[in-house]
Amino acid sequence: MNQIKIGRFIAECRKKASLTQMQLAEKLGITDKAISKWERGIAMPDTSIMLELCDILCISVNELLSGEKINMENNNQKNEQLLLDMAKELEKKNKTIWSSMWAIMIVSMTALIAGIFVAAFLIPEGVWQLVTILGVCVVFLIPCFYALKLEISVGAYKCKNCGHEIVPTYTQALNAMHRGTTRYLKCPNCNKRTWCKKVLKK
Repeated sequence: MNQIKIGRFIAECRKKASLTQMQLAEKLGITDKAISKWERGIAMPDTSIMLELCDILCISVNELLSGEKINMENNNQKNEQLLLDMAKELEKKNKTIWSSMWAIMIVSMTALIAGIFVAAFLIPEGVWQLVTILGVCVVFLIPCFYALKLEISVGAYKCKNCGHEIVPTYTQALNAMHRGTTRYLKCPNCNKRTWCKKVLKK
């Protein structure tokens, strides 16, 4: 999706409807700054108000997301292209989140090893050495929990038995044994526990 194109289209439709940014904002119950961001291509309308926006501007959601008026002749083609663009955008976001998760884990693991090394060899044995090691471990766990949250927010886990895609809760993922990106989960479809491999696409 081209946000700049969509923004220009929103501005064009708003002007055709003889509405100012403030008037459109009042109808939608938002600020005129939000409208300005849409029209400059900085942000997109929230899905919760998209239908209402389209109704006010007398356009379809498909036209809004395409950033142009669509004739009935090329409507199907536009629908297919729009779905393809949305799928590509989702895949790109998923890969970005996935990369961020691994970056957090690698940095955290490096910091943990470095912290334990410093505590073991540079701090004299005693209470302060123990406090340092415990502190390093606690600091290591915080980004690990965040990385797990990122991991379960994208894609799903594929059941080895039936191929069903499982999206576990945070607690289920936290309590499941794992080997890298594979977790031992109970499949709600076949009711069997198996090692489920992470797949990016839901």
